[in-house]
Amino acid sequence: MFARRPVVAVIVFALVAGLVGVGRWYEAHRTAPETLSSTLSVSVTNGADRGPGTLREALFVVATAQSAARVRLEVPRIMLETPLPPIVNSHGISIVAREGGSEIDAHALSGGPVLDVAAANTSLAGVTVRNCPGAAILVRAVRFRLESATVQACDVGVDVAENASNLLITRSRFADDRVGVRFAASSRDTAIVANDFSNNRDAGIWAVRSEPDWHGAAISARDNRFDRDRAGVVAGNISIVIEHNELTDAQDAAIHLLGSGAVVRGNRVSGGPGMGITAEGASNAVIESNELDGLAGYGILVRGSRSALLRANRLYNCAYGMGFVLGDPSNPSTATDNVIIEPRYDGIDVVGDSPVLRRNRVLRPHAFALRVQNFQPPGGALVRAAPFLDGNVLGPAIAIAASKAASKTR
Repeated sequence: MFARRPVVAVIVFALVAGLVGVGRWYEAHRTAPETLSSTLSVSVTNGADRGPGTLREALFVVATAQSAARVRLEVPRIMLETPLPPIVNSHGISIVAREGGSEIDAHALSGGPVLDVAAANTSLAGVTVRNCPGAAILVRAVRFRLESATVQACDVGVDVAENASNLLITRSRFADDRVGVRFAASSRDTAIVANDFSNNRDAGIWAVRSEPDWHGAAISARDNRFDRDRAGVVAGNISIVIEHNELTDAQDAAIHLLGSGAVVRGNRVSGGPGMGITAEGASNAVIESNELDGLAGYGILVRGSRSALLRANRLYNCAYGMGFVLGDPSNPSTATDNVIIEPRYDGIDVVGDSPVLRRNRVLRPHAFALRVQNFQPPGGALVRAAPFLDGNVLGPAIAIAASKAASKTR
């Protein structure tokens, strides 16, 4: 009997040691978030403003999740009455509409963003947001993605704060908003690609600040379509490259540049009662390899600007080709290798400016190939127009409005 006790003790000790080991393993795995490999999934099954199964409840649930989260909208419409909580899950959240789409109607809100993206790694896909008195989506975090969405009849579609970067907005539609996408500053590694903008009251894309901002690489706005906006893109003092877009029937200017920081390259601009590309008070703008036709105003107008470069653009059937007005004679703008075909009036107008015009071709103008005119403000000093001409091919007529403002030709 006594001989059995050591054996029993050994067995009990082994069992206790095993239980302790299991307990330590469980505790270690229970307290280590990085071991949670699954993604929390929450379904929105109630389209009301609040209550079980609503989007509001889903955002509260995922806010405290210890893993990435996925919110699936299973209802066709969500009617908001009060602001939603911010999106704050630090592991990442994706909000995905059901097949056929889901709409968030925000007409009852008094203001503020519908979706406030305050955490990194947030994505939205297939969602429609309508009737927002404020912004549909406010982005104040990095690595945000919007895909296959619609934002309609809102004040601002996507409002990008100064601290947001590494964003992708793609294959989405912005219609009947005041502004489709608005940037408060340059946004590093950000792309707006293959979207549709239409009937936006101020602009499809608005990227303007009061002082130049160069803290990151340029925003890329490419392969988008703009139709019947007041302006397709308004850019000023924010680094942006606008290329390979199609802009039709702009009411004011298809692309409007202010300040510095813009490159406009390889775009197609057609029709409308306004201008094609305007640079106003701009500095070092690059406008090259664009095609412009059928505009009621100037194809390209450079006004009050310095050191702009207009190169290899093609303009035809516009009321006027290119215009240069009241530039900086110590930092002249340059137009080189542009082709202007059959403007309804003048090919190139120079008013109180001294641009460098080199190797441009104006073919079959209905008025003057080149018109040079001094500017005399009421009660002010005369501003002479004195362009530098080199190797241009101009049509049958050149008008010099004042003999003392004759062009320099070499």
